[in-house]
Amino acid sequence: MARSSTRRGPAPAGPTINDLAQHLGVHKSTISRAMDPARRHLIGSELLARVETAARELGWRPNRAAAALSTGRSRTVGVLLPDITNPVFPPILRGIEDGLDEEGYFALLANTSRPDSRPGGQAAAQAAVERMLAQRVEGFIVATALRDDAWLESLHASGARIVLVNRTSDAKAGRSALPAVTSDDMLGMQLAVDHLVGLGHRRIAHLAGPAYFSTGQARRVGFDRALQTHGLQAAGIVTCGAYSIDAGAEGMRELLAMRPAARSVARSGALTAVVAANDLIALGALQVLHAEGIEVPQQISLIGHNDMPLLDQLRPPLTSVRIQHYEMGLRAARLLLAALQGTPEAASTAVLRPELMVRGSTAAAPGSR
Repeated sequence: MARSSTRRGPAPAGPTINDLAQHLGVHKSTISRAMDPARRHLIGSELLARVETAARELGWRPNRAAAALSTGRSRTVGVLLPDITNPVFPPILRGIEDGLDEEGYFALLANTSRPDSRPGGQAAAQAAVERMLAQRVEGFIVATALRDDAWLESLHASGARIVLVNRTSDAKAGRSALPAVTSDDMLGMQLAVDHLVGLGHRRIAHLAGPAYFSTGQARRVGFDRALQTHGLQAAGIVTCGAYSIDAGAEGMRELLAMRPAARSVARSGALTAVVAANDLIALGALQVLHAEGIEVPQQISLIGHNDMPLLDQLRPPLTSVRIQHYEMGLRAARLLLAALQGTPEAASTAVLRPELMVRGSTAAAPGSR
């Protein structure tokens, strides 16, 4: 038996600006000004409250596509993140969204899910940028940048407004590095090394991040410089292939092959502490140390970087360099909006101060207790 079907018509359109104007008995230009963050100050507070109340009651929503066509302004910013599953990025995104919302902008998000190896993410990021440009975004906040990114260089050369967050780019001949909001990675490493040296550690190793990320490079340089301030040399440095648990585990195994853990005070030159370039690398290292029967912190102290959520729930809780993730996103949004508005601070870069959160994964070096 044939099944009958009925064709549904289009869903009824929502209320328009004309509907709101008729409902309130005002001209539609008044509604337009009230709904435009750049012009709403021209409307009295009492009338503005009436417009907002009526809009909620009638279920009115702004038609951003129509507004972009009529004004040339989409009030949309493209945000590129490398991996939204990394706990570092949600608070950065929340800060970006709050900063954009202050001026009536909103974020169009792309999660490029960069693979462990370098090549894959660049094509994904470039494809996301092309889609965003088709949506008439006014600028970009980029957390995916490598130190040398061809697609980013091309985007910048096109005149696009760009602010980097949690990353920096290398300066090129004829132009300075892009505006960025970052954490002070040098200071973060200094805080970590100072803490360990204060606990009596002298044989400290580093699990470095990928050198093609500015954070990997800066934290490695910061680690070396911090050791130099104490007259020490690294007990070992291994560059991890990614900011991931698996890469951290592989790096820790390589470190132990180079220099065994301090299982006994008598072992000359034994490794007593490790500073990891981020928390995911530190978690991988911790897994290997547990599997090898090496006690943390009794035999090896361990420090991460970023202070992502739930580190205090580990056993032992992980000491980590805390980064101001939310503030980083907020400042990046404000920096981009300043660039879009042509204000003097548009070309500036902000470097935020980190803080060391001391927990149970660090203790006095073996033999110094």
